[in-house]
Amino acid sequence: MNQNTVEVILVEDNPADAEMTLAALSEHNFANKVKLLKDGAEAIDYIMNNVDCIAGQTDKCCPRVILLDLKLPKIDGLEVLRRIRSTERTKSVPVVVLTSSNEEKDRIESYKLGVNSYIVKPVNFDDFARSVAEIGCYWLLMNKPPY
Repeated sequence: MNQNTVEVILVEDNPADAEMTLAALSEHNFANKVKLLKDGAEAIDYIMNNVDCIAGQTDKCCPRVILLDLKLPKIDGLEVLRRIRSTERTKSVPVVVLTSSNEEKDRIESYKLGVNSYIVKPVNFDDFARSVAEIGCYWLLMNKPPY
């Protein structure tokens, strides 16, 4: 996949959740431009080296949204979010936390760090698929990014 065509970055370590997310996006024709990253270190490396959303940059991608799990190996999702928001090149990329954590402290900290949306993963597959499809519809079709 050409990195310039990446529209969704999915940061998810759980293979079942990643598969369900990709299936839900695919069902609505949103999965052809998804980059799956499986831990926080891989996410930071990819995002910091391949994402640039400053106008005029053509050799790097500028995704429409990053779907970020919080409970990641190596580096947790909150630190990934902190790094994304720390640089001009990436701070305007919409980030949606898609996590199993319903903990108030995680939600509050995510918003303090600049997350655009915080969604707790539904347990039921159909509800999960519907939520992911709605996320894809909103961020890929309806939302107008600043870049």
